[in-house]
Amino acid sequence: MKWKRDWGLTMRIWLTMFLLFLVYLVFIAVLAYLGLGLPFLIGIVFVLAFVQYFFSDKLVLWSTRARVVAPDEYPELHRMVERLAGEAGIPKPRVAVMQSPVPNAFATGRSPKHAVVAVTDSILRLLSPRELEAVLAHELSHVKNRDVLTLTLASFLAMLAALIMNNFIFAAMFSRERDSPWIIAGIVAIIVYFVSQLLILALSRYREFAADRGSAYITRSPRDLITALQKISNKMDYVPPQAKQQVETANAFFIIPALSGRTLMELFSTHPPLEKRIANLEKVELELRGY
Repeated sequence: MKWKRDWGLTMRIWLTMFLLFLVYLVFIAVLAYLGLGLPFLIGIVFVLAFVQYFFSDKLVLWSTRARVVAPDEYPELHRMVERLAGEAGIPKPRVAVMQSPVPNAFATGRSPKHAVVAVTDSILRLLSPRELEAVLAHELSHVKNRDVLTLTLASFLAMLAALIMNNFIFAAMFSRERDSPWIIAGIVAIIVYFVSQLLILALSRYREFAADRGSAYITRSPRDLITALQKISNKMDYVPPQAKQQVETANAFFIIPALSGRTLMELFSTHPPLEKRIANLEKVELELRGY
């Protein structure tokens, strides 16, 4: 089955990127007008983005305590990933396993040649082989779509806004001038940061829809991903809150976020609601059947 593009989804992704570009353009213009040390600030953010981009796989594996495993340790898992990567037309990524009662999976890495696909040991026990393949195909779609690169670029100036926000706090505390450039820039940075975060979250949700579609085309079975998502979501209700809290920093990468009920991530989610994801997959299912 040929990989088909959802033009409506694609247009929403590009519209979000365009709005981010406009927000950042205005932000840079305000900073330049105020005469702040813009090159120095951008230099700091560039270093942060460089680390995030080139070491994202190592950072995520370290934060989740996921371990890269050899083919002789998990032969069936490696065979699945290799076959699905071939279907997706990308090199086989490294495979990692994370010890956690939270059933989940994620992918990271700056490009298909430097990617890692990871699963928790609990998801290996929860899902059937076909459902697990659907989940792995979802993660491989993130790799194929270069979503780490997309979100790194999207968040570049959001990091700059966050940096200026921190300086704004110190400027507000110690400056006696009400019209200090840092105070004005700080107010603008707060607005830019929250607007950009909303747009980045929307972009992240669109990328999840795209990865769901990619999984359906790779496996040719959207129904397997639907049942997998339902199983993971239902099981999440029985996972202890402490276990969810331990992995919340990686929620943006997971196929379904592990929310403990004590976090604002429930209000500002990186993922679409499960019902919308299922509805999207059901449309793809009809499409694959020729309706």
